[in-house]
Amino acid sequence: MSEGKQRTAQIERNTNETQIALSFGVDGLGESKQNSGVPFLDHMLDLFTRHGHFDLTVKAKGDIEIDYHHTVEDIGICLGHALREALGDKRGIKRYGNAFVPMDDALAQVVIDISNRPHLEYRATYPTNMVGQFPTELVHEFLWKLALEARINLHVILHYGHNTHHMIEAIFKALGRALDEATTIDPRVKGVPSTKGVL
Repeated sequence: MSEGKQRTAQIERNTNETQIALSFGVDGLGESKQNSGVPFLDHMLDLFTRHGHFDLTVKAKGDIEIDYHHTVEDIGICLGHALREALGDKRGIKRYGNAFVPMDDALAQVVIDISNRPHLEYRATYPTNMVGQFPTELVHEFLWKLALEARINLHVILHYGHNTHHMIEAIFKALGRALDEATTIDPRVKGVPSTKGVL
């Protein structure tokens, strides 16, 4: 839980399918320690963390002998929960973030509203269904659970590309950069950035 100006959270989730310990810091140094058992997800979370200037540690043990679905889904749940907890009452944040990121042939855009109204708009198709052993459909699963648990409005638009790895990499880099912008404290913002007075 966040205390004062320290916007951090530690989450543990234990089910019959996964055991996850996750720590997240909004105002970090880009320090990333990933051990999810899903190598491609570790790579994407590392990019997200470094480009967002967060601190993120994930230690997970899941039923990956079946497939990666439960592990990827539950890490999205934990990260969303941690983000929501770390932001607290959201006083002073910019609230909105938008980032375009090119990765060679690919161009991705991520737009975020930390609105307390969870929604994922996902406009991405890939030329292949797998990146190595990682099913591309799990990108949507991860992002949807992140948006749902963080209670954010998340729009992901993959404008174009032809290399599936590059396309997903651009999305995660843009996610980090857009979330960094949205969570930044703006000294001009007094209280919560909403006419409702609450987010």
